[in-house]
Amino acid sequence: MPAKVFFSDLRADHRRNLFEKLEALAHFAEIKTVVSKGDLVAVKVHFGERGGHAYIRPTFVRRIVDLIKNLGGKPFLTDSCTLYPGQRKEAVSALACAIENGFAYAVVGAPLILCDGLRGHSARRVKIAGELLESVDIGLEILEADCLITLSHFKCHELTGFGGALKNLAMGCSSREGKLEQHSNVAPAVAEKFCTACADCFAACVHGAISFIEGKARIDPGACVGCGRCISVCEEHAIKIQWNEQAPTVMKKMAEYAKGAIHGKQGRTLYINFITQVSPQCDCYGHSDAPIVADLGILASTDPVAIDQACADLVNQAPGLAGTALQSGHEPGGDKFRGVHPEIDWEITLEHAEKMGLGTRKYELVKIEKADEG
Repeated sequence: MPAKVFFSDLRADHRRNLFEKLEALAHFAEIKTVVSKGDLVAVKVHFGERGGHAYIRPTFVRRIVDLIKNLGGKPFLTDSCTLYPGQRKEAVSALACAIENGFAYAVVGAPLILCDGLRGHSARRVKIAGELLESVDIGLEILEADCLITLSHFKCHELTGFGGALKNLAMGCSSREGKLEQHSNVAPAVAEKFCTACADCFAACVHGAISFIEGKARIDPGACVGCGRCISVCEEHAIKIQWNEQAPTVMKKMAEYAKGAIHGKQGRTLYINFITQVSPQCDCYGHSDAPIVADLGILASTDPVAIDQACADLVNQAPGLAGTALQSGHEPGGDKFRGVHPEIDWEITLEHAEKMGLGTRKYELVKIEKADEG
């Protein structure tokens, strides 16, 4: 049976603004069946990197927060530490970046809690019996929350073709170890020219995988478990992720991680995607390139596979914008994702997520008309 995906365009007037349309979408998608009185509600958003601007505006997030409160829920905004060194590699810097980008309590009306702890290691393994992974490492606060609502900025992605609800679940809700597991199949490596032998990595490694040879750190692949602690503590950026996993494998692992993120929350999840400022790259960069299509609308569904499929179809149906990173597929119906990243078979994530039982690629797009919104 096709899943229902509710859609609202971005038109607004003096009778109905876009914030009210967003709230109407959430109501049509049955948010009242997801949130109950007293629930601790994880609202998963991407706080954005310093220098970027394509992330969802905090004022839209506030509308969903207020709606959750009206239903008796207790919302908190959450994101996770990044795997790579940068502005968000640990909770203190990540939350400071979030506040600088507008996600302060005074704006969003909810506390900010990193779902994977201070350094990205507060997590628990969840059994999923996937095709590639028996278990996945999910941020503890995601698992502890009563229900989960994701607010995702839909865009292109250099490794997976696109990023939406599924990526927000998989990468966004996993620990540092989980992110490393999705991206790589070997231990990190040391770039010796940057290593100062400070021994911070040695002190952080609880598995005895790090030693020093001729004044430089070395990582024993046989002892390394891939937790990523050494990456987070190396201020010289001398410990590098080996980005050696093939894109199709990353996408399959991502679908399996998405399944782990919603563990124990049957009927307690809701997904809202914004097809606005559809940038050609991930939001984790310190910049946001020009969008490849015009802003299209906002979608809501209880099915993460269906909503991402619907978003991909709407983007592909739109005419591409000239003078952007889009190199082909400008015509309506053209493949915009391959037009930016021609080597990426972006459908793999959707296919594997459907296979894993996360949802269906078949959907009914229900357009919310003005008469419905009142």
